[in-house]
Amino acid sequence: MSSAPQPATPPTADRPTEVVIISHTPFFYWWPLWVVGFLMAALTIWYGEPIAFLPEGTKAKKNVTVDGIDGPQTVLVFPAGQPLPAAFDTDDAQPRLRMASSNNLGIFWTLTLCFCVVITHVPLRGAYSLILVIGIIFVTGLFAYFGWWDTILLGLRGLDIHITGAGYLFISLVLFLLWLVTFLVYDKLKYMIFSRGQLRVRMAVGLAETVYDTRGMVVQKHRDALFRHWLLGFGSGDLTVHTSGANAKQFEMPNVLAIDRKLNLIQTMLQEREVTSAR
Repeated sequence: MSSAPQPATPPTADRPTEVVIISHTPFFYWWPLWVVGFLMAALTIWYGEPIAFLPEGTKAKKNVTVDGIDGPQTVLVFPAGQPLPAAFDTDDAQPRLRMASSNNLGIFWTLTLCFCVVITHVPLRGAYSLILVIGIIFVTGLFAYFGWWDTILLGLRGLDIHITGAGYLFISLVLFLLWLVTFLVYDKLKYMIFSRGQLRVRMAVGLAETVYDTRGMVVQKHRDALFRHWLLGFGSGDLTVHTSGANAKQFEMPNVLAIDRKLNLIQTMLQEREVTSAR
């Protein structure tokens, strides 16, 4: 006497009933730029020195006696009738802008900008790319520690990379707000929602959802770009979904956060069948 086949085990209560896949724009990986910018702003405001813009023809004079100040001084002599071109907070024309005297802060921020551009437009995969990027960061920090960047830039006909503290702060604040709106609002308008037996898709802003059957569906994770996906994306990755049937489709979902955990849940859902209890 043969026994009746047992029904599939129903999903446990603590297992999610759906998995939401959000494809983030490459702008997500630009977060180091505003993080470094805020840091450079703080260092510039705290440790920077006052600066002023001088009119053309200003000359420096040493060992000049100034009324009311003891001892010889070094002064800047403006051309006749030329005031300071910069704006000041007080009537006595005291400099209010602050800037680091060293090029180190400007070098760090500029290289961070270059890295963000390259990482979001050029696929860097494999361990060698990670070693290369870490090596560049190490060399940049080493040169900054020993003060070699100032010497190098001075040899390039006095090239300087400087930004005021307010400049760092303004740029970083704008980037942070744009990043936040993109991450929390815009990116969520393009998504996939996996549930047991069904896939709901919206691949463009303004389009309605399309529903697909998950039978025969194949979900594939792409090879990781170590620096972008693991260091900047905190375990993100690219996902491809192939539907089955006469109207088969292929969907590309790049830059999905926590992709390994979500992929495991999706694979489990694709293998399960919903069980309806008999009344």
